[in-house]
Amino acid sequence: MDKNIIEKLMWSIALPGFGQFLNGKYFKGIVLLILEFIINIQANFNQIIIMSFHGQIDDAIKHADYQWLMFYPCLYFFSIWDAVKDAGGGKDPISFLPYVLTAFFVTVGLIFSSNLVIFGVLLGPIWLPMLFVFPGVAFGIIIKKIINNKF
Repeated sequence: MDKNIIEKLMWSIALPGFGQFLNGKYFKGIVLLILEFIINIQANFNQIIIMSFHGQIDDAIKHADYQWLMFYPCLYFFSIWDAVKDAGGGKDPISFLPYVLTAFFVTVGLIFSSNLVIFGVLLGPIWLPMLFVFPGVAFGIIIKKIINNKF
């Protein structure tokens, strides 16, 4: 992957909208950044991140506003995909699949994060969705390869 594309990808991972700014798509970047801040504040996202890092998973679950938090994965992975595509990556017509399936898996992880215990550990609304990134990316890449080989 081109260094320019990787740069946009990494800045989008850091904060939705930054990759769009680097691509010169200022309106789109501003919209994504505003949506990021609205969702972040409404979902108490920063507070639950801090609580999760301190191991206060039960408190993180209590403070999370899941109705708002469930918007975040789609916004986040759309922002990453869009920045990569605008930077010249994703030439394949179905290059979006890993991003879409990752957003889906992270959202499912978020849905079950308040009560799914793995190896006796309740991971909560930060760690469990992050763990679900891996199967999302894997399934997205596998399905993309299957579709590209059949058509």
